[in-house]
Amino acid sequence: MTDQTTRVDREPPASRARPPGAGGRAWLAIALGVAAVGWGANQFAPLLLMYRSELGVSTATVQATYALYAIGLIPGLLLGGPLSDRYGRRRMLAPALGVSALASGLLMLADSGLAWLFVGRLVAGVASGAAFSAGTAWIKELTVHGSGQDAHVGARRATIGMTTGFAVGPLVAGLLAQWAPHPIVTSYVPHVLLALVALPLVLRAPETRQAEANTVLWARPRLSRESGRRFRLVVVPLAPWVFGASSIALAYLPGLVREELGDDALLFSAVVTALTMVAGILVQPLARRVSRPDKPYLIATALGIVVIGLVLGAIAAADARWWLVAAAALVLGAGYGCCLVYGLMEVQRMAGPENLGRLTAIFQAIAYLGFGAPYLLAVAEHALSVSALLVLTAVLAVLTLVWTTYRVAREPARAPESQGSAPLAPEAVRTDADGSRAARGARGPADRGRG
Repeated sequence: MTDQTTRVDREPPASRARPPGAGGRAWLAIALGVAAVGWGANQFAPLLLMYRSELGVSTATVQATYALYAIGLIPGLLLGGPLSDRYGRRRMLAPALGVSALASGLLMLADSGLAWLFVGRLVAGVASGAAFSAGTAWIKELTVHGSGQDAHVGARRATIGMTTGFAVGPLVAGLLAQWAPHPIVTSYVPHVLLALVALPLVLRAPETRQAEANTVLWARPRLSRESGRRFRLVVVPLAPWVFGASSIALAYLPGLVREELGDDALLFSAVVTALTMVAGILVQPLARRVSRPDKPYLIATALGIVVIGLVLGAIAAADARWWLVAAAALVLGAGYGCCLVYGLMEVQRMAGPENLGRLTAIFQAIAYLGFGAPYLLAVAEHALSVSALLVLTAVLAVLTLVWTTYRVAREPARAPESQGSAPLAPEAVRTDADGSRAARGARGPADRGRG
């Protein structure tokens, strides 16, 4: 029996059937929807400097509004993933696009009171959580069923979709804030228009997950023993560094040279934000070449890049040089891209179609805790210098690197003999689209070769 036959025989008919209209490019509509929500999520980053000058609020207060996004996003992720598993991907992503546009409308009211900033960011977080969990799973499924590519390609496509929105949104918003009239309002108009354009395309995209009323709304994802241990000891420690690295680059470092740049500080922040996210996209080929499920190459590379970016940031803080800030942000952007790809690849390798949205949501919820990093750094400035804080953060990243690479290297490429007869959880069977992982599981241990 071939590997492919083994996988198909063990997979339920609903998951192996190709959805109607799921051609090779069907995923692009979903990527546009995810990018639109990513635009709305990140357009706020370069505007932090504008709010500090226009509304006269403190650095810590502005950073708190930035971090509040994560408070809305985490429940959006944790509910959006399971709801998309139960009711379908379209029924989550389409409303999320509308809510994302509503969030920009609320942020336009900031002139009327600071409270609208908090409300708008909270609503944007809820929309992003629902969209990213459902959209990532949808792109993966359209990639596998529509174009015959494996789940790793789906992970990269989802990353590129999100990161494109993360890059273009703040650049456009920052340019409008710099030169357009009424910047508190006009900066958000392009996002609202983009969301309205993406919505009908998402509504017409082929559904990959049919509604199943008997699907449990929330339950602990069923993973094999090996996969569960790997998720807890490797993926969870890595996750906060995904958006911890990017948020430090976007929301914290540009403020270090605000006085030096003067009127150009807002434009600089917008450009740095965009370039940081572009670095996260351009690093994808490196991630592909380095990735090995049974070796710690990619996770070591990802966290190593984050450490270098934080050290550069510490040097930039000491010298207050704009070009050092830009260099540190670019390196942190590359680290963000590698960390996100690694995490998504691990999740999609572990999860089956029944709980892909759920496990993706858990990973992303933990990852978005990193959005609180700029706020924590701003508060801690009362006790330590910025350079010392960034060095301390780099030390934490080094400790994470040592721990995760040790855990990945310690896991053998071959499962222990004592687990040879252990039953397979269904989710552990359907990992790779080519069925190779499932065939090995059918011969004995689950997740063999997943180091």
